[in-house]
Amino acid sequence: MRKVFLVLAGLMLFTTAALLFFAGVGAFDSAPRTEAFEPHRLLGRGLFVVSVLAIVVAALARLPGRLIGLTALITGLVFLQSLIAVLSRAFEDQSTATGALVFGLHAVNGLVTMGVARVVFARARNLTSAPEPAAVATS
Repeated sequence: MRKVFLVLAGLMLFTTAALLFFAGVGAFDSAPRTEAFEPHRLLGRGLFVVSVLAIVVAALARLPGRLIGLTALITGLVFLQSLIAVLSRAFEDQSTATGALVFGLHAVNGLVTMGVARVVFARARNLTSAPEPAAVATS
């Protein structure tokens, strides 16, 4: 189970990097906004699903509580990304500058998410390379 979690942690880290890439592609694309950011949006949804799955796998594998908590933090940060995007669109109608400032939090939160994903991956790799604790024998 630890190796499955390591794969999911690696997938979360890779996905956060890909999200940054597709955000940049969308920002400089000449297509309409909804089309330009569709890959970014889809990957974000995928990251949410993978992070929820990783929480379940981590709990089943009885990984340390702090690692499960950090994995749950990724899920929360991804959910916050959606809220920031919706909030910034609501402000765009009133003031473009306010919407842009709020949307700037989306980028900052994305970087924080990537940092947490990096920590989760590093800890998962360390756990995978360490020997598993022996089962307690009952006599």
